[in-house]
Amino acid sequence: MRVGRLGLLPSALCLVFAAQPAYAFKIVAPAEQAVLKSGQTVTVKVDLGNDPGVVNVRYYWYTEQSDTLVEQEDVAGGTGGGKNKIADEKYWQRDSAAGGAIVAIPSLVATAQDSPPFGGSLRIPAEAIGTMRLLAVGEVSRGRLGTRTQFDEILVQVQPEAELTSIDFETDKPLLLGRAGQAATYGQVDSLGKIFDLPVVGLFADGVTRPITHPSTGTTYQSSNSKVIKVLPEGLFQIVGNGTTTITVTNHGKQAALDVKVEVNDEPNEPPIANAGPNRTVKAGTKVELNGLNSRDPEGEALYYAWSQVRGGKVALLDLNMPKASFLAPQVSEKRLYRFKLRVTDKSGADSVPVYVDVIIEP
Repeated sequence: MRVGRLGLLPSALCLVFAAQPAYAFKIVAPAEQAVLKSGQTVTVKVDLGNDPGVVNVRYYWYTEQSDTLVEQEDVAGGTGGGKNKIADEKYWQRDSAAGGAIVAIPSLVATAQDSPPFGGSLRIPAEAIGTMRLLAVGEVSRGRLGTRTQFDEILVQVQPEAELTSIDFETDKPLLLGRAGQAATYGQVDSLGKIFDLPVVGLFADGVTRPITHPSTGTTYQSSNSKVIKVLPEGLFQIVGNGTTTITVTNHGKQAALDVKVEVNDEPNEPPIANAGPNRTVKAGTKVELNGLNSRDPEGEALYYAWSQVRGGKVALLDLNMPKASFLAPQVSEKRLYRFKLRVTDKSGADSVPVYVDVIIEP
C-alpha cells in the first residue's frame, strides 16, 4: 500500500506545479499564430506572472518586416490613465516631410479597471494583412525607484474577409533607374548592386487599400530579365545590369506589370556580404555587442553599416552605423527574444542582402 501511494506522489506534484500561475508577463489571448481578420475586434488578455506591480499595458501592432520604431508612446501623452483606443488604421505616426514612421502608437492602453484586467477589446487595423506582430508592453511600478517595463509579443496571421479586386505598383510607370554617365556613389538608389523594394498595394472589395509588398501577404514576383533586375527574398529587388525588364507581381490570381529601364554605371562591382555574427544568450543587465566585422566586400572596399531592431521590446541601440552596435540587456522575467538586422553597403552603392542575429536575454 505504501509503495502505491509513493508511486502516485510524482504525478500529484506535477499537477500541483502545473496549476501554478505563469512566471512571466505573457499574452494569453489571442494565441500565437492565430488566424484573424482585418478590422476584426478580438479580446486581448495578458497574464502578469510575477509582476503584480503592473500599472498599465500598451498594445502595439507592427508588420512582421518593419523595424522597431523610434518611440512607443501613449497617444494621450502619458502612460498612467485608463483605456485609450485609436483609429483602427492608424498605428504609426509618420514624419510629415519624409513620410517615414517615427512613432509607434498604441492600439489599446488598458489598466486593472478594464475587463479583463489589463486587456479588453482590441481592433485589428483595417489595412492589416499577412503576418503581424502584436506587442504588449507592461509598465511596472517600483515605487520611489520609478518604473520599468516588461513585454511579450506574438505573431498572428491576418486575412481580409473581402475579395482582392486589383493590385498595382505605387511608383512611376515606366520606372527609370540610373543616370547615364554618372558614377555610382553611396546613397544612390539607382547604382549597380543597389537593393530596393517596390511598394505594391491591393484594392479589396470592402474599399480598403492594403499594402501587399511582402511575400507574407501572398505576393510573388518575377523579372523577365534577371540580368537587369534580380528578384530576392522578402520582396526585394537588386540592380544587376543595364537594360530593360518587366516586373510582374501576382497575388491571389491578380496580376500587375511594371516596365523598368536601368541605365547605371556598368563598372563591374560585386555586392558586399553582411555577417551579423552568431546568435547568443546573455544575462539581463549586461552590455551586448553586435559584431558585423566579418562582413566583407569582394573588391575589398570599405563598408557602410546599418543596424536596426526588428523583434522584441525596444532597446536603446547605440552606434547604428558602425561595424559594432551595442545595447544594455534589459531586465526580463523569463527568456525573451530580441532580433536585429544588418545591411552593409559598399562605397559604390551596392547593398548586401539583409541578415539577422537573435539575442536571447534571460533573467
